[in-house]
Amino acid sequence: MVDYINIGKIVTTQGHRGEVRVLPLTDFPERFDRMDEVLIYHNGERKIYHIEKTRRHKGFIILKFREVPDMNAALALKGAFLQVTTEQLVALPEDTYYIFEIIGLDVYTLGGEWLGKVTDVLTTGANDVYVVQEEGKRPLLIPALKSVVRNIDLDRKRMVVDLPPGLRD
Repeated sequence: MVDYINIGKIVTTQGHRGEVRVLPLTDFPERFDRMDEVLIYHNGERKIYHIEKTRRHKGFIILKFREVPDMNAALALKGAFLQVTTEQLVALPEDTYYIFEIIGLDVYTLGGEWLGKVTDVLTTGANDVYVVQEEGKRPLLIPALKSVVRNIDLDRKRMVVDLPPGLRD
C-alpha cells in the first residue's frame, strides 16, 4: 500500500493565466522549486500534474501546471491537495520525525505502563507537544523533549517516555 502525504493545498487561483495559489503544508517549501511534477488529490481522484513555473508570493507558492490552461481550469482545482509518496519525502536529520509518523504511536512509561496513543502533535514554537489519549481519560500533553521522550520505534509503533513529576496531575 502506498501512503500519500499532503505537502500543499490549492486555496485559489492566481491571476487569469491558470496559476494556482498553494498554501504549503510542508516544512520544506523550497521543494516545489525542484519538482517537475506532483500528485494532485481532488474529488477522490489522484492525478499527476506537471509543474511549468514556481514562484513565491506572500507566504504562498504560486504554481503553473502544464495541464491547467486558464483561470477556469485553475478554479476547478480549488481545495485540492498536492501530495507526494513516502519515498519522495525530504530526508530528516537523525532523531527527527514527520508528524504523520508520530500520530498513532502507542506511548509507554519507562516502567512499561501504557499511557495511550498519540492523537495529535501541537506545534508550540519552543517544542512540539504530543497529545496522548487513553479512552475515557483526559488527554496527556507530553513535551517533545529528549529528556522526556526516551525512545521512538517506528517499526514497533511505540514511544517510551520518562514523565516529569507532576505532568499527570
